[in-house]
Amino acid sequence: MNLPTTLTVVRIFLVPFLVVLLIATPRYPAVAVAIFLLAVFTDWLDGHLARRRRQVTTLGTLLDPIADKLLIAAALISLVEVDRVQAWIVVLLVGRDIAVTGLRGIAAAQGIVIAASDWGKAKMAAEVVAVTLLILSLRGGALRGWPLQAGTVILWGATAIAVLSGVDYFRKFWRRVDLGG
Repeated sequence: MNLPTTLTVVRIFLVPFLVVLLIATPRYPAVAVAIFLLAVFTDWLDGHLARRRRQVTTLGTLLDPIADKLLIAAALISLVEVDRVQAWIVVLLVGRDIAVTGLRGIAAAQGIVIAASDWGKAKMAAEVVAVTLLILSLRGGALRGWPLQAGTVILWGATAIAVLSGVDYFRKFWRRVDLGG
């Protein structure tokens, strides 16, 4: 297994540690943020190294989006458990990701690539910022107020972007894929 794929696997293995820190021991938000941001950094680094070193593999291509979705979904679900996020928002965000992944998979089976859009990238960036702030809001004191409010507003923005990008993916899918009907 090459270095970029190894970094993707490391990202997957960081997820349970993040969940435990958020749910079982929410008194350590700084450690949870550090693990979350380390995992996010490995996402950037594995892609950068894979392209730079020409080490793009089928396994890495398969695992990378799974690792991304697992990281964000686990963080958001954990934040529901500690009363920082409303469950319906997480259902919408995770449901959208599952639907888009399914659409892209059906398209790929027909040899059609529906590439990640700028909307999807903006959604992921907003989710990362929102999750970081919402985890920091677990600290309490002065760090409870504004990170909770800002994180909530940014997550609402990510939700709006998710709906728009989901519509964009569905539109691309319907234009390009033959459903045999």
